[in-house]
Amino acid sequence: MLPKALDELIEALGSLPGVGPRTAERYAYFLLRANERTTDLLSDAISNIHERVRTCPVTYALIDASEDVSPLYSDPERDKTLIAIVEEPLDIIALERTKQFHGTYHVLGGAMSPIDGIGPEQLHIPELIERIKKDAVKEVILATNASVEGESTALYIQKHLEEQGVDISMTRLARGIPVGVDLEYADMITLTHALQGRSKL
Repeated sequence: MLPKALDELIEALGSLPGVGPRTAERYAYFLLRANERTTDLLSDAISNIHERVRTCPVTYALIDASEDVSPLYSDPERDKTLIAIVEEPLDIIALERTKQFHGTYHVLGGAMSPIDGIGPEQLHIPELIERIKKDAVKEVILATNASVEGESTALYIQKHLEEQGVDISMTRLARGIPVGVDLEYADMITLTHALQGRSKL
C-alpha cells in the first residue's frame, strides 16, 4: 500500500517507546513533507549519538565523548562526600532542576526487577561501594523511584552497605502526597509513605 522506504520509516519509528502505529505514521508523514534540512539534521543527530555521548566511568551519568568524567563530579564546588543514588541518567536532570542539591550522583543503571531479569549484579553497586571508600563519603541519599522496584533496590542497597561494614549516613528522599492531588487518587505506596513521614505542625 505504501512505498517501501516510507513503510520502513514507520516501522522504525514504531519501535520507539510510547510510539504506537498511528503516531509512527504521523511522524513519518511529517518527515516526508518536511524540507531536507530538517530530515538531515535529525538523521545526523541520530547517527552521531553513539559517537558523541558516553557514560562517565565514575558516576555513570551521560557525558560528552570529549569529557573524561561528569562535570557534576569534577566541579570543585560539588561535595564529593554526598552522593544521590538514582536509577537512570535522566533522573539527574530532575534533581538538578531544583538547584537544591550540591553533592554528586551515582547512576545504578536501572532497578532490581526479577520479572525483567535485572538483579543486583546488573547494577553499579560494587562501583558505588568503591566510590564511598575512595571519596570518604559521609552520606548517601537513596533517590530511587517510588515504585516496587525502586523501593526493593533502595532496601537492598541499604542492607548491602550495612553487610559490607560501610558506616555512613543513609537517607531516603521524602515521600508524600503531591501538591494538587486529592487523597482518593493517591496510590497505596504514596499514602503509606505520607503517613510514615508526617511532620509536626
